[in-house]
Amino acid sequence: MSPGRAPVPSEAPPTQSPHPAEGGWHGVDWGCELLGTALLLLGGLSAVVLDFGADSPVARAVPSHSLRLLLTGTLFASCGALVTISPLGRRSGAHLNPAVTLAFWCHRHLRLPDLLGYVLSQATGAVAGTFAVHVLWGRRATSVRDGLTLPGHGLGPLGAAGLEAAMTALLVLTIFVFVSSRWTAHWTPLAVAAVIAVLVWQGAPYTGTSLNPARSLGPAIVSGRFTDYWVYVAGPLSGALLAAGIWVLVPLETLTAKLFHDARYRSVFASAMPAKR
Repeated sequence: MSPGRAPVPSEAPPTQSPHPAEGGWHGVDWGCELLGTALLLLGGLSAVVLDFGADSPVARAVPSHSLRLLLTGTLFASCGALVTISPLGRRSGAHLNPAVTLAFWCHRHLRLPDLLGYVLSQATGAVAGTFAVHVLWGRRATSVRDGLTLPGHGLGPLGAAGLEAAMTALLVLTIFVFVSSRWTAHWTPLAVAAVIAVLVWQGAPYTGTSLNPARSLGPAIVSGRFTDYWVYVAGPLSGALLAAGIWVLVPLETLTAKLFHDARYRSVFASAMPAKR
């Protein structure tokens, strides 16, 4: 290269150039997603137990049910944010939620084998994390049905599914907005945490604020109670599809499918941002 000549895109190192979604099997990425989801449920449901379980010290210190919901949402969301910025999240993308993975799949950021691999990993991780909470907290976990999500405040299953769809659509659109700019992409975990905290605070009395089929699957399996579980599959997945459809009308493109993109980590997703191959 002659002095003073700027490098052209084709001359960029292959390990740092944008790339399309990869095909094949990606066990390391799926394993990171499994462990990340397990940690999310372990930390998040432990917050539920501490704030609302039997003999809760938090309930004695904070009598306000509303404030404890806000605290729980903040702690649950913070667990997700910590997983996202950890090496696990930087590798897998830290979707931790089949609805988020489905939304990115709709915009061709990953191929079908990875969609299936991620969803299976998320479901397995959620069950493992919930079981860990059950063992760790025992009677206290049982007192909150191991974190089971159910419609409440007189809202029927159909209404709960609709509310879950609307809240999930808001969550996914928030993610899309932040990963559509190189300037905001690294702030995605903070934005997601803030949105989830508010949604739990305001929505939990009506639906439990799942937003995530895997998050609801873990408690359903561990507690053996599948009452209205379909609400937490149909609602979030419909919300993800709604958000993906709305995003088609927005004059922005998602640059990455990772909630915390780090060019030093390999990515199996289609990405317009540098990533290690």
